[in-house]
Amino acid sequence: MSEEIIPAAAPEKPAAQPGWLSRLSLTQLTLAVLVVVFVWQWLDAHYRLNQLQELVAQRLAEVDGAHKANQTLIAQNQEVTRELGGKLSVLENRFAETQAQRAALEALYHDLSGSREQAMLADVEQVLLIAEQQLQLSGNVKAALIALQNAASRLRRSQQTDAVDLRRRIERDIERLRALPEVDVRALDRQLDQLIAVTEKLPLAQEMRPALAKEEIPRDSPAQNAWQRFWRELWQDVRQLVRIGRTDQTEMPLLSPTQSFFVRENLKLVLLSARLSLLSHDEAGFRRELKTVQGWIGRYFDPAANETRFAQQLLRKLVAVDIIVELPDINATLMAARNYRAAQERSAQ
Repeated sequence: MSEEIIPAAAPEKPAAQPGWLSRLSLTQLTLAVLVVVFVWQWLDAHYRLNQLQELVAQRLAEVDGAHKANQTLIAQNQEVTRELGGKLSVLENRFAETQAQRAALEALYHDLSGSREQAMLADVEQVLLIAEQQLQLSGNVKAALIALQNAASRLRRSQQTDAVDLRRRIERDIERLRALPEVDVRALDRQLDQLIAVTEKLPLAQEMRPALAKEEIPRDSPAQNAWQRFWRELWQDVRQLVRIGRTDQTEMPLLSPTQSFFVRENLKLVLLSARLSLLSHDEAGFRRELKTVQGWIGRYFDPAANETRFAQQLLRKLVAVDIIVELPDINATLMAARNYRAAQERSAQ
């Protein structure tokens, strides 16, 4: 009888051990995720820092270019000052000529002492000449108006027909001068002084600090367990990792203390140039300099500050002012006075 061979039983396999992922607790996984997030955030911040350094270098190059342009502007202002000095010498020569004419007319007045009417006409002609020079040389409407009123008051004493016609001409010129819009150069100059003074108080745009909204942190409730408090704190930390902001706004210029000083000094120089344009009745140059100041203040300084708003409001008022007024020509009245005096002299002879 053959023996049956019974196969030996296979050895039992050991139970599979759990993987390393299953051995990690939830807290360890959370910490690992946070470490990865922090490393990614550090790399992103390092990349953004490099971009910011490149942007700062570019802005500094632009500021250097603007400084060179300002040096050119200073040279132009010096040239304008020299031109104004030449114009002042011309005005002084005209004034000397006026003084000589006045002396000649005074001598003529003494020579005509025998004729009171001719002396009065000589005075009227002299006053009209002064009024015309005030209008043509300096644009002084008030002085010309006073001179015309003086001439009209002198002619009221005469009852001759030609004298009445001349007085009516002068009165028409007086009404034309009164109808002119008044340009208060002194008030405009005081406003420019206010702008120059407020320049030192303008806060730079780079000194702004965005106001972050304060979130209320809920207090721990006695009913919350440790897991609930942990998840709440984790959610608050994750929310602070991401910040939403606008990227379509223009980057504010970054200025060193030296560059900030030169920006303020250049603003003062441009305002002084605007004052020269005001005194020389150069309306185009006056408005050009004020618009330049508007652009610089809007670019380099905090638009939300009270000083900046005051300066911009004052600049808008100054830009809207017309400093050139078309003055009437009273040369026809002066010629009429000369003709009338010449006719009186001929009749006296």
